Amino acid sequence: MNHLLLRPVAEADLAGLVRMAAASADGISSLPNDEAKLAARIAASRQAFASPDDASGEETYLFVLEDLQAGQLVGCSGIAASAGFFDRFYSYRNEFVVHASAALGVSQRMHTLHLCHDLTGATLLTSFYLDPAYEPGPAAQLLSRARLLFIRAHANRFSERIAAESPGITDAAGQSPFWDAVGRRFFGMDYPQAEVIVGGRSKAFIADLMPPSPIYVALLPEAAQWALGQLHPVGELPFSVLQDEGFDADTYVDIFDGGPTVEAPLASLRSVRLARDVVVQDEPDPGPREWALVACTERARFRAVLAEVGRDVDAATAARVGARAGDRLVVTPLQTEVAA
Repeated sequence: MNHLLLRPVAEADLAGLVRMAAASADGISSLPNDEAKLAARIAASRQAFASPDDASGEETYLFVLEDLQAGQLVGCSGIAASAGFFDRFYSYRNEFVVHASAALGVSQRMHTLHLCHDLTGATLLTSFYLDPAYEPGPAAQLLSRARLLFIRAHANRFSERIAAESPGITDAAGQSPFWDAVGRRFFGMDYPQAEVIVGGRSKAFIADLMPPSPIYVALLPEAAQWALGQLHPVGELPFSVLQDEGFDADTYVDIFDGGPTVEAPLASLRSVRLARDVVVQDEPDPGPREWALVACTERARFRAVLAEVGRDVDAATAARVGARAGDRLVVTPLQTEVAA
């Protein structure tokens, strides 16, 4: 895995992004399958990386994972600095209420969904895509977790609360049981149509038409109850990385498809808790070594790789992220052992 490099997206990456967007599953990715929209995403990201330190919160950052041996992009991931910057960011919050009758001696604990915008302003992890050939091994960790090192290094640009949406269950025709039971009743359209209308925009207009009163899960069809909080298969890998980080997946679900929305304080996440700043040394440390994510966290020069490191980082590893002896890098350990 020494040939993988995570870096900010560049103008020359448009063709690679178009290819990846076409390969990603319809309706479950924040990577639009539209060349003009992808070009706009690249432009917005380049501006965010180059913008002054007094960031506004509307910035979006897009990273690409490059296989240097193959000479092609194999993945991408993103960050939205502030969810709901232009509109409120809506979710359903899982709650349980107790209904009791003393006369009948009956007490029932009922699962309810409450429309909320608790996560408005949280920093949102977005746009995860990894070529299936690279799913075995630690590539997904580099693609997902390195974003947290970027956020850690530039904390003034982001929220202390981090969230990420995961795709919910859909059938072979792209229909969502949760949407059919809830959203469709208020919009008169099926799930794929609604996804096209949203097109990566805020879902606030969806919430405007949803009932403000709690939804009692027991009143939903069995298929919708079963789908609530469940993952689409393509979301399983990135979701597992986030779970290992320490994200909570039990509180919120997506208002579209009922997929889990995870959230956690940045400081509690594993990559951040175990991160350490190191100085590049000319000679490698002779002590024990472990596989780790190594990142140069300067904003415009951000680079991250996988490498075996000791107490410090040697010059050869540092060169892979554009650093030299005496420079400071950030290191955080991998979650599992890997082969070179």
